[in-house]
Amino acid sequence: MAASDGPHRVFHVGLLGFGTVGTGTARILLHSDPPLRKRTGVDIRLHTIADIDLDRPRDVDVHAVRLTTDARSVVVDPEIDIVVETIGGLEPARTFILEALRHGKAVVTANKALLATHGRELFGAARQHNTSIGFEASVCGGVPLIGAMREGMIANRIESIRGILNGTSNYILTRMAEGLAPYEEALREAQRKGFAEADPTMDVDGLDAAHKLALLASLGFHSLVDLEDIYVEGIRGLSDVDMRFARELGYVVKLLGIAKQHSRGQSPAGDEGIELRVHPAMLPQDHPLAGVRAENNAVLVRGDATGDVLFYGKGAGMMPTASAIVADIVGAARGSALPNFQKLQLFANNQLPLLPMSRTRCRWYVHFDVADEPGVLARIAQTLAEHRVSIASFLQKEPHGDQQAPHMVPIVIVTHPTLEADFQAAKQQIETFPFVAGPGSALRIED
Repeated sequence: MAASDGPHRVFHVGLLGFGTVGTGTARILLHSDPPLRKRTGVDIRLHTIADIDLDRPRDVDVHAVRLTTDARSVVVDPEIDIVVETIGGLEPARTFILEALRHGKAVVTANKALLATHGRELFGAARQHNTSIGFEASVCGGVPLIGAMREGMIANRIESIRGILNGTSNYILTRMAEGLAPYEEALREAQRKGFAEADPTMDVDGLDAAHKLALLASLGFHSLVDLEDIYVEGIRGLSDVDMRFARELGYVVKLLGIAKQHSRGQSPAGDEGIELRVHPAMLPQDHPLAGVRAENNAVLVRGDATGDVLFYGKGAGMMPTASAIVADIVGAARGSALPNFQKLQLFANNQLPLLPMSRTRCRWYVHFDVADEPGVLARIAQTLAEHRVSIASFLQKEPHGDQQAPHMVPIVIVTHPTLEADFQAAKQQIETFPFVAGPGSALRIED
């Protein structure tokens, strides 16, 4: 490295990617007021920016910074101490990070998809080359969640993590819940405001939340979580009718990432292992996560010593994400990043058993449209009982539909806690009955 170990050490940063987050990172490094050095006590200088398009206007003055289209030249440059990856995606980001680690450079990234998919390889490479990966910005943008779980909750056995991890889906669900827009209209509005991409698949299908949950569960449970082990269900199928019924019953619908750790004998079903799931869920209106609106994120972490701890804030955006990236850069420059990274047990051969989705347990909301005739409710209740599903409450509305056809009525059932496998088997059988009009809609309830 070019920086000396004398009394005034300068740390040079190489930035890969000069899009939204890269621009925000450059703005903080170059134009903080007061200067970053005064606030941190370390001299950090943005040395080089690499991007495939250097001509696009950015709202930041980089005249004193070397610009290049050759990203590899940055990761191998002996002048560079810290490499910041804001390219996104899997490749070439993975290749550049591995190259930087092989050259002993500290790496900072916000790339949750890459870490969730290739974390085992990347974290292992960092350990092998005695360097670190900072990833505070990969989950919940500017909310300092990773550091708090790694340091502030170190005395705890993490029992559960529940979070609203995706701002786009939360914005859409907020608009739907408040009766202001159906799904498609709320999605278009989110796209107009820049909360959703032109292709919203990663957000609305739950994939972005799954990437973040994989990182949080790995950190919280000291066991590397494979992305494919997470059950994922998105919000595309939610109807205005079910959102209305949720309000009437005193619930709010949110897309949740949920990770729970069960010791043998702790689980109601007597199972051991971790459950990992992303799906829409109904929350009571007084739940700590129920009031999280619009594009905000929130994570509720339960430790055996602290109980529930809530983290809340902007989950994405240029400056919140850049703030978290710069925090990791400062950690690397101060020398705290490496020991903190080495203390993480992400590398341990501590692969906890996975609790199959069929063995998870929760309460359920289910809505069927059925023929308005005697014996229907009794037959449905009997089928639920045969599958060990107990009814907690029941709601029936007035008949609706074409008066020339047999009257149909919506019925809503809320169950007591039950195994996923039992509920799904009962629902599938009920949907075969001739008096039931098509598939029912169902949502899990997290109390």
